This record gives sequence, C-alpha cells and structure tokens, in this order.
Amino acid sequence: MKTDWTIYILRCSDNSLYTGITKNIAKRVEEHNSDGRLAAKYTRSRRPVLLVYEEHAASRSDATRRELEIKRMGKKAKEMLVQSYKAK
Repeated sequence: MKTDWTIYILRCSDNSLYTGITKNIAKRVEEHNSDGRLAAKYTRSRRPVLLVYEEHAASRSDATRRELEIKRMGKKAKEMLVQSYKAK
C-alpha cells in the first residue's frame, strides 16, 4: 500500500495539540514553526511546535477522514494516542 499522506499531531508551546494532514511532514512542521503565510493561524501564536504523532494514509480522503476523527477526540484521548505512538 502506497502511503502518500500523513496525519500528524503537533504539541504547541502552550501544551495544546494541533492536528493536520500533509504529503511532506518535515516541510509542514517547518512551515508551522516559521513566520511565513503557510503556518496555520492556530500555531502562529503557539510556537514552537513539536511533532508528537504521525500516521500514514493511502489517499487524501482517508487522511481527511482520520484527521476529523482525531479532531473530534477529547484531549485525554489525543494524549493517549500520542503516548501510544511514543511507546512504539
């Protein structure tokens, strides 16, 4: 299975979590930490951000579906997801 898309979670400087999707995770994290216009509005005032979770999806629609699933989770569930990723 080809995995072009990445679903990711960033930990912001205020300890909040930001979820997104991308095709290039390294570039996207760099954009979130930069002053450029491509940084998400949410993360601009919460820098620096740190990548704490990632998973892969075969298509944009799969990635978007999973992103929405994660965004609907409560903070505790997201923290458990992050912890499970760190344990690997």
